Amino acid sequence: MVETLWAPWRMDYILGRDPRPDGCVFCLPEDHLGPLPKRLVLYSDKEVLLIMNRYPYNNAHLMVAPRRHVATLAQASSSERLAMMDLAAKATEILDQAQKPDGYNLGINQGQVAGAGITDHLHLHITPRYNGDTNFMTVIGETRVIPEHIVATYEKLLKFFA
Repeated sequence: MVETLWAPWRMDYILGRDPRPDGCVFCLPEDHLGPLPKRLVLYSDKEVLLIMNRYPYNNAHLMVAPRRHVATLAQASSSERLAMMDLAAKATEILDQAQKPDGYNLGINQGQVAGAGITDHLHLHITPRYNGDTNFMTVIGETRVIPEHIVATYEKLLKFFA
């Protein structure tokens, strides 16, 4: 039986129309606070921001980053580190309500050899996990299935961060 996998948001990437900003994906205009839909930012304040991962491992894969452009935990101030963890805790509470995952992977990949795709701006991944989300598709087919369009997930989550 042939299965069809839909990932319509990938077409912009394939055709070179990826809406990524010039420069760092985590850096926002200094005077901007709050959400920024075209960048998939759900929340931002003076110290931190919460953004959806445009290339998620799972539905509602989020990232928390300091507003300041720093590469490591050691370079972040203690208030930035605390704000990141507080926002991560709040985000998991919201995801519990909105997505009802069975668990989470939270982690920071610091440095390119650790798997950091963006090495020069510290960020913490929040990946919701669901029973059965790692199945034969991932293991044998080396393919992930994301069942909900990223914009639909963004719109669903945004109301919780208002």
